[in-house]
Amino acid sequence: MDSADDPSAVSPWRFCVAPMLDWTDRHCRGVHRILAPHARLYTEMVTTGALLHGDGARHLDFDAREHPVALQLGGSEPADLARCARMGADWGYDEINLNCGCPSERVQRGAFGACLMAEPQLVADCVRAMRDAVAVPVTVKHRIGIDRNEDYGFVRDFVGASFDAGCRTFIAHARNAWLKGLSPKENREVPPLRYDVVARLQRDFPQAVFVLNGGLTTLDQIAAALRGFAGVMVGRAAYHQPWLLAQWERMAFGTHVLAEPEDAIEPLTAYLEAAVARGVPAWSVIRHTLGLFHGRPGARAWRRALSDRAFVDRHGTMAFRVAAARPRSDAETS
Repeated sequence: MDSADDPSAVSPWRFCVAPMLDWTDRHCRGVHRILAPHARLYTEMVTTGALLHGDGARHLDFDAREHPVALQLGGSEPADLARCARMGADWGYDEINLNCGCPSERVQRGAFGACLMAEPQLVADCVRAMRDAVAVPVTVKHRIGIDRNEDYGFVRDFVGASFDAGCRTFIAHARNAWLKGLSPKENREVPPLRYDVVARLQRDFPQAVFVLNGGLTTLDQIAAALRGFAGVMVGRAAYHQPWLLAQWERMAFGTHVLAEPEDAIEPLTAYLEAAVARGVPAWSVIRHTLGLFHGRPGARAWRRALSDRAFVDRHGTMAFRVAAARPRSDAETS
């Protein structure tokens, strides 16, 4: 069946929105779900310590409308990851994802994230423990190498160990993680993209699903990636220019939900009203929509209005409607 007839007939990972620390909280995901009804959404990375020793409900809570939604975990102790995976599955998440790609110093200090790529057997033990704990898919998000080591055998053996442990879905950020000398932002831009490495992994592990991540910012790039891979994952471009999600949704699934950014104003307002009624500050929702009109007339006025806390406090749940009603200039498109 064609995806235009039944979007659920395609790979569950056909179009994913990346986990982004401090950004993809439940309200970001709520906004993204309005724009892309069939995208697979991911939480921010949640560490095992935060779940086991902190406020689990605060980290795990989500709205049923977010499905399909995955919980990304950060950690390196198999028993702890198994306990947290079970918590996530019991909470209703559709997937548990293990972070083996984040290169930040904080993650390095905790000896997880991209550091785990140097310990494939430990990752395999983690995957095995998590799979034994839950019935939902356990997936791995990883880089294609560490530092300047571009030996294909390194990433092949890493994937192979997790595959042998039962993992069948890999989200591959097609850059190395340089653990020294680069900031997390630079790690998303400086190490060269090598999509051919992910394609080679796909050939070597034909029974696995590989989702391509890294550098995908345009419709043409995503369309090309979907011709070669079961799925794609987009990140910061989707956050900074959220209207792209509606365009990518249409391209990936053949669905037509919102024709123009203006069509999102009423659904966003309804979401905002419901959130505020539960005691959520309006800004917690609004901050994820500042780039909605990026590249279109009125983008600067929209961003300026909604970035102003006084404006948000004054208009409350009417903020989207008031900002959208302001006069627009064709020159203000950034």
